[in-house]
Amino acid sequence: MNAIISASDLAKDLAGARPPVLLDVRWQLTAAKAAGEPPFDGRAAYEAGHLPGAVYVDLDRELASAPGKGGRHPLPDLGQFGTAMRRAGVSAGTPVVVYDGGQGWAAARAWWLLRWTGHPDVRVLDGALPSWEGPLDKTVPAPAEGDFVPEPGAGLLDADAAAALARSGVLLDARAGERYRGEVEPIDPVAGHIPGAVSAPTTENVGADGRFLPAGELRARFEGLGVTEGARVGVYCGSGVSAAHEVLALAAAGIPAELYVGSWSEWSSDPDRPVAVGPDPR
Repeated sequence: MNAIISASDLAKDLAGARPPVLLDVRWQLTAAKAAGEPPFDGRAAYEAGHLPGAVYVDLDRELASAPGKGGRHPLPDLGQFGTAMRRAGVSAGTPVVVYDGGQGWAAARAWWLLRWTGHPDVRVLDGALPSWEGPLDKTVPAPAEGDFVPEPGAGLLDADAAAALARSGVLLDARAGERYRGEVEPIDPVAGHIPGAVSAPTTENVGADGRFLPAGELRARFEGLGVTEGARVGVYCGSGVSAAHEVLALAAAGIPAELYVGSWSEWSSDPDRPVAVGPDPR
């Protein structure tokens, strides 16, 4: 099954006999700007216009727990996550399509959580909301309660497993290159990267239009980063959001990968964890 879906194929599916549940996960990693400008409000953006029938999902409250020792976006309480998904109409036997406002990172986080907890049919809208050419709606739907019950599976890394994978397999750092090198760190307490991790900014998995590169180009990119046939692959970022987008890109290329959800925000908060700087993985 493809991990992504085009806007044209989504329009066909929505008009078909088995339309997918639509989840709108608009979110931005932004702080309040100067002059008192408020931070991004995903729900307000959703209410101003969304794909017809889409239900809003709050990344910070429903796809993550409160920030703490586990990082800035640790795993959500699975009971609360399941409740949120059922409220949105998600059932185990119904396909799901997730989108956000542009980057694709938040949608990928929802995709990864649903896949990790056992949903068999989840895709992300390639190119996000800007790729949709149909009408938008301001009506907030009230879907029938779904029956999805999350059951965690494989594909999750903790800090120790990520450290081990950096030595035995391929651990990709999805953040911007300057953060990986330790030149800047605008959010977390320490700059640098996990020793042995390879710099692989997730922004390089998409073209100028925000759509994923073709599968062959993605495979070639990851091969150039050391992802060989049969290699075990893991990904981290700042807090397990943009890294989910890289796991999605790997899936689109036919490469399974694991996610370190705590990511750099968890790793860098532990003074006993080693830190590497510069362009070299070690």
